[in-house]
Amino acid sequence: MFHKILVALDAAKSSQRVFSEALAMAQAMGAQLMLLHVLSPDEEGSPDISTFSSLVYYPGLRDDNLKGYLEQWEAFEQRNLELLRSRATEAAAVGVTAEFSQNTGSPSRTICDLARIWGADLIIMGRRGRSGWSEALLGSVSNYVNHHAPCSVLTIQGASGKDIATADSLEVQVPRGFDR
Repeated sequence: MFHKILVALDAAKSSQRVFSEALAMAQAMGAQLMLLHVLSPDEEGSPDISTFSSLVYYPGLRDDNLKGYLEQWEAFEQRNLELLRSRATEAAAVGVTAEFSQNTGSPSRTICDLARIWGADLIIMGRRGRSGWSEALLGSVSNYVNHHAPCSVLTIQGASGKDIATADSLEVQVPRGFDR
């Protein structure tokens, strides 16, 4: 039986399913939840620093670019913090105790570290469905957590493999003369 469930969430649509599964499990077992979101520049929806760095060669525009990026980052932080708050409120409404934390850094390491510090006996997280070259090139948070977590891990599959364009499914054009 699980008593302390860490739920790793992000802003992806599949995150609602992860939360729903975790909430149902916590309700059934009388467990408490720790809702975690890790801010990362690699996350979908985060501000793109490259947009602001393209004008770095013009000294007068540097401060404005940095200010614009920081404003967008702060809005990104607030949106995700509000999402955590609303999910904690949703849990409380059905009698489940839920805390939340928003950290910055490497999602995979942060999930494992918080699970260890908080004493989680289960981590519930989503999986985007990457495999092969796509997983190797882009990394896999769920793969890292499955191999390094201090407790059990339940991974909720995201979109089906058919819906995801991966590097494995891309057609590669080989120039003439190199196809031997």
